[in-house]
Amino acid sequence: MGHRRTRTNAAPLFVAATIAYAANAALGTAVAARVIDTRGFRWVHHALYVSTCITTAAAVSAALWARPKAASRRAAASLAPAIVPLAAIPYLGTHTRRHPLVALAAAPFLVAGLVCSRIPSDRK
Repeated sequence: MGHRRTRTNAAPLFVAATIAYAANAALGTAVAARVIDTRGFRWVHHALYVSTCITTAAAVSAALWARPKAASRRAAASLAPAIVPLAAIPYLGTHTRRHPLVALAAAPFLVAGLVCSRIPSDRK
């Protein structure tokens, strides 16, 4: 028989990390554009940031446990560089032009991890 093609079983974690990041970026953009005033609930942006970090870390951990191994490791390796800008955000200030630029630096890695986790790979 031929090779069976399958996605990584950690794909939902990559989806969750990307959704959390997108929601946080959307809220941050809306606040910066003065479409939404979050003075009464700033904690929402912080909660979304924490959920982005947690789901990103969980998705990167797929390299250790998810199946198929090669696809999981590829997806985790694609996502792993997003950890650097996510970790730097609290230390670089949040009321400067640098904040959205650092936050956006994580986006390509989140998308790459998501795509790699969803692409079927050969399972041997």
